[in-house]
Amino acid sequence: MIGIPLTIPNLITLFRIVLIPIFVLAFIIQDYPYQHYVLVSLFILASVSDWVDGFLARRLQQESAFGAFLDPVADKLMVTTAMILLVSKYPAWFMVLPALVIVGRELAISALREWMANLGAQAKVKVQFIGKLKTASQLGAICFLLYDEPIGSFEPTVVGYILLYISVVLTLWSMAVYLLAAWPSISSNEKP
Repeated sequence: MIGIPLTIPNLITLFRIVLIPIFVLAFIIQDYPYQHYVLVSLFILASVSDWVDGFLARRLQQESAFGAFLDPVADKLMVTTAMILLVSKYPAWFMVLPALVIVGRELAISALREWMANLGAQAKVKVQFIGKLKTASQLGAICFLLYDEPIGSFEPTVVGYILLYISVVLTLWSMAVYLLAAWPSISSNEKP
């Protein structure tokens, strides 16, 4: 790992990536005790580590270009992996459609950010509050859908689907915000 700054925040981000195959194994191994607790715990651990690495990078003044690149990649890998696994568990249109919207938006916005960075206009597509709301609703939806066990009369899966569709609306809304902000640069004849 020559040239990669092995700071505490970057190590936490790398840890989040290492959690992905563990999460997949925990998902595909069937019918072991407390599987839903294990899955939700792993996903929450990954989600919290995202906040922790950003907090520590700022607090310890260990922000780096590598961290700025790797952090969103780790986030997108975890969310995309969880969505694919949930589609395998619920292979119906009402799960497939939101998954396609969420994963498609992540790919499109990643490409847009790269394009804007090449133009030197990455500030136009920096993370905004609507993007944070979108992420929070996605993470909540995924946790409830992974839990998938009734708690008395409470049905986490129903709440998961409600949050999932809220996150789809926020996903499309945030994508529109980013595209509108970038449109002047996209529509001009500027070349990266």
